[in-house]
Amino acid sequence: MDAYFQHMNQVLRQVGTGLPQLIVDLPALQQNLVRARHMLPAELKPRLVVKSLACMELLKLCSTALNTQRLMLFHLPHLNIVLDEFPQADILFGKPMPIQALQRIPILQLKNCSSQVQWLIDSHIRLQQYLDYAVQHELCLNINIEIDVGLHRGGVKTNTELAELLSVIQQHLAQLKLSGLMGYDAHVSKIPSMIQAADKTYQQSQQSYQQFKDFIRNDYPALYQDDLCWNGGGSPSFTFHCQQSVCNDVSFGSMLLKPQDFDLNSLAQFQSALWIATPILKLLPQPSLPQLEWLDRWSKGYQAAFIYGGYWRAAYVYPKGSKPHVLYGRSSNQEMVQIPRSAEIQIDDYVFLRPTQSESIIPQFAQLYAYDHQELMGWESFRE
Repeated sequence: MDAYFQHMNQVLRQVGTGLPQLIVDLPALQQNLVRARHMLPAELKPRLVVKSLACMELLKLCSTALNTQRLMLFHLPHLNIVLDEFPQADILFGKPMPIQALQRIPILQLKNCSSQVQWLIDSHIRLQQYLDYAVQHELCLNINIEIDVGLHRGGVKTNTELAELLSVIQQHLAQLKLSGLMGYDAHVSKIPSMIQAADKTYQQSQQSYQQFKDFIRNDYPALYQDDLCWNGGGSPSFTFHCQQSVCNDVSFGSMLLKPQDFDLNSLAQFQSALWIATPILKLLPQPSLPQLEWLDRWSKGYQAAFIYGGYWRAAYVYPKGSKPHVLYGRSSNQEMVQIPRSAEIQIDDYVFLRPTQSESIIPQFAQLYAYDHQELMGWESFRE
């Protein structure tokens, strides 16, 4: 990877901004998109997670490559942004929106987009709030019910809880319409193998999902349709769903950029495509601690670089062996980075970091820079 970052450093020194820049490697992203498209079976429809790809040009590129306008939103202000650019979008909220947030949307807009938006509901209390609001304003809301398939992050856990929600929907068909279920199963790839193999965890989550589907089919047949939105997945379990799934709709986003938190066995075929590049402002012969100069001899193998910014949720990847100084402390203004003396680097060169997540990093940068290994193109990001 040294040659890769050295070349990117040269490009940035010629056409960069001299500021911290968030960079997406276009060839790597496009290869990830091709891989995802080839892995998806025809019966499993892709749904892009907007928070993980929070940049309109990035979303449009991914949408075109995967031939989908199915989107998952986690932040209400993104609704208008997405509908402006994707007028035919099929939107599923990935977490329940407080009724107070829903009340901020103009009623006319709610009515105009009612057929395109699925509101996630996790409890009887939340559903009753939505019902009262729908009655008050003569709305019909699409309701997608969150089910717990093993993650234990909320949602209905039993058929009894599901029946409470389905009964309310069935009694108020003018205001509420069942649009499907959402069962997020990110735990599948996160549980240590010494506790249970990922394959077995996935099968258990699928069995839970199927029994909820069967319950609707058997006990509420008037609400059941085969083509409801049976959503599952998340990047960590994407490959499992591609092999076999009771779902017809799978959400993902992060794996297309593959930040560090997604270094999972199940995603080994995907490439890292997201980097932070930031210039070196000052370069000292070695790190030195205020009032503790006697400790400096322990840092003789390093140079001390002070960079533009710092303290991101990211790991230093180039120059190889670079790291923050534990005792000097972290800084989001001018972070000290220990760089091995063997690294040939100078002021105004760039240090590179790999974000741990895309959703936490993209909103911190006004622009995401698309990099084709020759040029950089600025794409405006979602700042909220």
